Amino acid sequence: MRPHLICLLLLPFTLVAQTTVTENVILITMDGLRWQELFGGAVDSMIANEALTHDRDRMEESYLDETAEARRRRLMPFFWDTLAPQGMVFGNRWKDNRVNCRNPYWFSYPGYNEILTGRADPAINSNDKEWNPNVTVLEWLNQQEELSGRVAAFGSWDVFDYIVNERRSGIPVNSGFDLAAGNDLTEREHFLNKLQEQAPRLWGSVRPDMFTHNFLLETLRKDHPRVAFISYGETDDFAHDGSYNRYLDAAHATDAMWRDLWTFLQADPKYAGKTTLVITTDHGRGDSPMEKWKGHGDTVPGSDAIWLAVIGPDTPNHGEVTTDQQLHQDQIARTLARLLGYDYPGTNSTEVGEVIPDVIETDRR
Repeated sequence: MRPHLICLLLLPFTLVAQTTVTENVILITMDGLRWQELFGGAVDSMIANEALTHDRDRMEESYLDETAEARRRRLMPFFWDTLAPQGMVFGNRWKDNRVNCRNPYWFSYPGYNEILTGRADPAINSNDKEWNPNVTVLEWLNQQEELSGRVAAFGSWDVFDYIVNERRSGIPVNSGFDLAAGNDLTEREHFLNKLQEQAPRLWGSVRPDMFTHNFLLETLRKDHPRVAFISYGETDDFAHDGSYNRYLDAAHATDAMWRDLWTFLQADPKYAGKTTLVITTDHGRGDSPMEKWKGHGDTVPGSDAIWLAVIGPDTPNHGEVTTDQQLHQDQIARTLARLLGYDYPGTNSTEVGEVIPDVIETDRR
């Protein structure tokens, strides 16, 4: 065990005076979705590229339009028409609003570690299935009396058991091709288990996002965790496959899943009006030349450029932020904890990113 981990487990937490309305937080990631598509929608030159895009007529009809604002609404209509106006969205570099990774690697495990711990760890430098030595904000919140046993995690990628360190943290992680487990499974969970076993495996380590999404929804209905993390993975894997049309379709489908999630949250009395969504990505990907878009990492320029959104009862409804600003991935963990009234110290409070400015109004009650 690393010395800083021992210090963290013994470190007393600070409970900030609870002035926020937020009682629940759902952290959402869409793996490897570029800021260019989020803010500008489908790229016409990439749709026209036969090496990247099949079914081009449908892609043009479905996703292209005259302006970037119209294209992004075609790609992710629920995000831009419903979620964004109720919160704040950061990372449109065309308007000098920037969000970047601090870790130097620009791929998944280092990115998720930075998101979840609030610091870039240079020792986390691969995607290997190694138990994360760092305590995440999820684990730290699960150690707090009011939240103990009220934290859950879901991921399409099978490495999340290790990133969240299910073995040490005690947080249930349903990732990869895990089935719903327990003695009190709902009818829907039994059906999802059966359906997942029958579904084709597109990739060896990542399941279709529909299963991850619906396992989350059933847990929210049944157990009402106060902190949940879900990572959707198809955008990154279809990009690695070099399939721009499937990448776009995956982003569009995930947007529909968010509508499904939001509809449930607004109808459930334990979540309605007191739940904040924090939405981001683990890394960017190549932007030039076009073929570089398939990959990411420190050899692919632009892979450290990401985006971030916060939507909830304590966040001003400013929508897309267009001011000149620089944020970083390591600010998410402390912001998530502060929304719940906690000051997350991380391994060392001087190393953890600061709370994102202006996303929490403390006088809304």
